[in-house]
Amino acid sequence: MISTVRASIEDAASILELQKQAFQMEAEIYDDFAIPPLLQTLDGLKREFTTKTVLKAVCNGRLVGSVRAWEQGGTCHIERLIVQPEFQDHGIGTKLMHDIEDCFPKTKRFELFTGHKSERNIGLYRKLGYQVFTHQYIDDKLSLVYMEKLK
Repeated sequence: MISTVRASIEDAASILELQKQAFQMEAEIYDDFAIPPLLQTLDGLKREFTTKTVLKAVCNGRLVGSVRAWEQGGTCHIERLIVQPEFQDHGIGTKLMHDIEDCFPKTKRFELFTGHKSERNIGLYRKLGYQVFTHQYIDDKLSLVYMEKLK
């Protein structure tokens, strides 16, 4: 049974470890191992707990996923959806996305981004009702795909 609950700062080290595992796969897709999720420090993540809502997914006492978000100007910005690699394709990412959206009941617009080659991510977000609204060219290896969902 998977449960999602609000994470506490005491979960930061475990979330960071999982984040680095999950984003290793993304780094391989882009052949770039200097992406921000892999470079984030524990202190940096702990600071995010003061400004963002951080959820964790737990299965039998084990951390298997996480997501974070914050609201600004009527838009909820969702980031760093991560799922333990061996737990992917079990609905955990979908559950985390629904639950983080539920944390912002008055928000009318949700926004996130992912890399242009991250087809699994884009497919999941489309399935959840997100639509591409712009792209941002970063370099020859990466463009960011920005997606939104309106309530």
